[in-house]
Amino acid sequence: MSRTNQIIPFNWPYMTGKELYYIAEAHFNGKLAGDGPFTKKCHKWLEEQTGTAKALLTHSCTAALEMTALLLDLKPGDEVIMPSYTFVSTANAFVLRGVVPVFVDIRPDTLNIDETRIEEAITSRTRAIVPVHYAGVGCEMDVILDIANRRGLSVIEDAAQGLMASYKGQPLGAIGDFGAISFHETKNVISGEGGALLVNSARFAERSEIIREKGTDRSRFFRGQVDKYTWQEVGSSYLPGELIAAFLWAQMEEANEITARRMAIWNDYHGALQSIEEKGLIKRPTVPDHCVHNAHMYYVLMSDPGARTHALEVMKNAGINALFHYIPLHDSPAGKRFGRVSGEMRYTNSIAQRLIRLPLWVGLSDKDVSRVVDVLASCCD
Repeated sequence: MSRTNQIIPFNWPYMTGKELYYIAEAHFNGKLAGDGPFTKKCHKWLEEQTGTAKALLTHSCTAALEMTALLLDLKPGDEVIMPSYTFVSTANAFVLRGVVPVFVDIRPDTLNIDETRIEEAITSRTRAIVPVHYAGVGCEMDVILDIANRRGLSVIEDAAQGLMASYKGQPLGAIGDFGAISFHETKNVISGEGGALLVNSARFAERSEIIREKGTDRSRFFRGQVDKYTWQEVGSSYLPGELIAAFLWAQMEEANEITARRMAIWNDYHGALQSIEEKGLIKRPTVPDHCVHNAHMYYVLMSDPGARTHALEVMKNAGINALFHYIPLHDSPAGKRFGRVSGEMRYTNSIAQRLIRLPLWVGLSDKDVSRVVDVLASCCD
């Protein structure tokens, strides 16, 4: 990557070098609409990588989450349990169906949903649990699945940040009933905009194709299973165009290499910031031993909101584009209108005011990392 100034951006989209070639190949194939040869390659790769029963590319991770609400036939007044510390899509996908998001607190170590708070949030209207794998670190899925099985609930993994990461050897997104993945340009493997639905239960496989294809059995038609396709049920156009899939395929081919390069940068940050944490000035990310993360994000927790404000200002003035993250959904106007809170939000409220995300992308140099660390350290003196 070449930069014309000394600013260190928070993110810079990585290209393997084959993206434009594959886009031209897609045009040469005469197939630019969805579900062409490159889409099929991406589906196969995802199925082999995760072990899911069926993988389907979507135009966004949001779309994949919306599809799960349709697949579970969620109705107005139903409830789904999720963390408040997440992106708006996690809630929006269900609010669109009239479903009530029920927000619970997060753990102070991984920043994932606090699995010990889920059971107390369940009511007679609860239909699903939506764990969000923050920063590509797995939620405590054994506990969550046990609760879901005992209480007759579905589990929808928001694995937007989770590709190439795992929990106890199981790929994130392929553990619950469904998984939603993002290929947004800020993720590790990208297509600009894009996502995928992982359908982990084979009984939903055919319906997922129908919902994705405007509610028709078009996929069965192209496989020669029916002589014409018709409108079967409610659905929408959730598939991406073939140009998106062509770009994405170039990324998937190098997913292991991309992950390794990001991991090296993550480890550099982690090592360099250890001494500052030992002084009690910041807190570094926690990754449990049974989780393999994907170096999606490197964040630090400052001691208090004032320290976060000061650090962000100093880093901005130094040409470093570090960022805070989510405004908790339960505190947002729409969250108050459409959702409800279960229990206290102690850690959600505190962490949201103290977290800083540091630049992390393939191509970030050792010099860049050192500069970020030095400027952050100067804020802690």
